[in-house]
Amino acid sequence: MTRDLEVFNRIAEKLIRAEKETGVVKQIPFESLKSTFDLDLPEDSTQEEAFEKALTELVLNTPRTSTKLFFNQLFGGRKSKASLGELLSVLLNNSMYTYKVGGPMIAIEKNILNKISDLVGFKSETLGTIASGGSMTNYMGMVMARDKYDPDFRYKGRQVNLVGYSSIESHYSIAKNAAFSGVGRDNIRYIQSDEHGKMNVKELESQIQQDLANGYRPFFVNATAGTTVMGAFDPLIKISEICKQYDLWMHVDGAYGASVIFSDKYKHLIEGAHLADSFTINAHKMLGTPITCSIILTPHKNCLYDSFSNEASYLYQSDDNDINPGKISLQCGRRNDALKFWTLWKSVGTKGLGDIVDQEFHLADVAREYVRSNPDYTLYSFDNSINICFNYKSVSPEKLCNKLYEAGKLVVGYGKFKDQTFVRLVTVNSNNTKEDLIHFFKVLEEFAETL
Repeated sequence: MTRDLEVFNRIAEKLIRAEKETGVVKQIPFESLKSTFDLDLPEDSTQEEAFEKALTELVLNTPRTSTKLFFNQLFGGRKSKASLGELLSVLLNNSMYTYKVGGPMIAIEKNILNKISDLVGFKSETLGTIASGGSMTNYMGMVMARDKYDPDFRYKGRQVNLVGYSSIESHYSIAKNAAFSGVGRDNIRYIQSDEHGKMNVKELESQIQQDLANGYRPFFVNATAGTTVMGAFDPLIKISEICKQYDLWMHVDGAYGASVIFSDKYKHLIEGAHLADSFTINAHKMLGTPITCSIILTPHKNCLYDSFSNEASYLYQSDDNDINPGKISLQCGRRNDALKFWTLWKSVGTKGLGDIVDQEFHLADVAREYVRSNPDYTLYSFDNSINICFNYKSVSPEKLCNKLYEAGKLVVGYGKFKDQTFVRLVTVNSNNTKEDLIHFFKVLEEFAETL
């Protein structure tokens, strides 16, 4: 192990140096990978020198999401204290289904969940868990809503035509989760959004009334706190009023934007989150924790048990349910994703997490101001979002983004909203500075001229 840690240190040092010196990597065509790298799995062992060489080449040619030129996904950058926690959790290799094998890591996870519950503003006793990604926590929210509406569903299967509701701008997992849960993709009603990407509440209520008149059984509304393209926050208070009126479960998908709960300046964007029946937040997005760390909370403590618990005498042999979180998890074997978030939070404090969020919004303001003040740009997004959507001159956004990636200049994606396609810059890397954002635009402009 000591020798392998030395290998790790050598490779890590080369990676960090390359991130600073060359930024992102140039794309290698998939069909060329086998001839470019030593990928084969041999019959006999590999010599240590050849093993390290092969591993180093792979690492140094893998897309670098922590550079100052990566703006593509809703995550980016690296927080060293969080990375430290991740490395230690790998060495510990605990599974988080029982206190017997999780030990004090179970207490760390529970403390994180309780602190987030307080920040959200839940009044009643809450319960939650950490899962591998927002798609899974969104799924858990839908399943709890299904089982609360029809407690027999999990035993007998679908008996009635359940229908759920979500913004047309919501995460793509909602449709998948409807298929997985037995609700059916066709039974999700997609509600149109306003000019900023927020769910149209009047249309939501109209659709619910129409479905009731046609004999359907509304059970679930998915509200989004931070849409993937525009970064919009649905009006949670108004949606909650409708959910209460029609006795529907309100799930808040805050995987992307709910980290604003840590910011005194921006937490108003998620006003009404305390009214949710289930709530998700991803620490691996705006907060820079290594992938994945997705959290779901509910004030309906029994619902997690009702939907996800199952007896297993070979597994749960000691301690009570409160410290055996496998009873409320979709997974059995579950890695320790709490420690890396705890090490970050412990090191910078709650105020430090708020500073991370504020810095990302500051960078977004810098980018928006640059676009607004330059006649060669067209801006499509709005204030109070860390998504900056724009086009440069008449250059195709698809072509521009793809060619920038292929050439290894920088990585940024494009998006679509109301029939308009544009470059979508996300400022989720709080390690960046104003100068880094200006550099992004200069690289983009210089490269665009070659097209």
